Amino acid sequence: MFTSPTQQFLEFKQIREGVVVLKNRTLRGILMVSSINFDLKSEEEQRAIIYQFQNFLNSLDFSCQILVRSRRLNITGYFDKLKELEKQQENELLKVQTAEYRKFVESIVEEGTIMRKEFFIVVPFTLSEAAGLTGGGLKGLLGKGGVGMSEEVFQRCREQLWQRMEFVAIGLRRCGLTAVPLTTPEIIELFWSWHHPREAEVGYYPEILPELIK
Repeated sequence: MFTSPTQQFLEFKQIREGVVVLKNRTLRGILMVSSINFDLKSEEEQRAIIYQFQNFLNSLDFSCQILVRSRRLNITGYFDKLKELEKQQENELLKVQTAEYRKFVESIVEEGTIMRKEFFIVVPFTLSEAAGLTGGGLKGLLGKGGVGMSEEVFQRCREQLWQRMEFVAIGLRRCGLTAVPLTTPEIIELFWSWHHPREAEVGYYPEILPELIK
């Protein structure tokens, strides 16, 4: 039975210069966003945050995708380091304190899984929008034979995408959040970890070829 390569099921064609190029020739930029503990804010601060977030959403004239990822943290390596530190301690009191701390952390972990939440915003830009900016049609923006896009068009679209991402970052900053664009290696690792959660859990990531890092 014929098995299709995994790549055929992926929606993106290329990742370069911090941009995801989809098979339909649209671009995506990804911002990693910090978090705040909303419940610890005063009622006045909460109202201010909600107001700023509403203003941010109303200011957008393009769609965005908000992603929330929960990752299970494997801290086996941390325990191993504590055990090694415990063995190396020459001071008996520090040795006992290190052992007690390790056992305390282990007891917390046994009570439940430690999870880490990560927040992302995906910002789009399309060739049709680029055509509107230049006043020309789509045909003139496509590469040779009407397939792909030329380097000039890619750079032009990337610049517009970057402006959108900066606009989003500024809007989130008013809400007390920090948004940072992911680089090419970070985007590759993000996608890889989604398809290989077990390996990513223990901190293993594939070697990224130098030619892929642009």
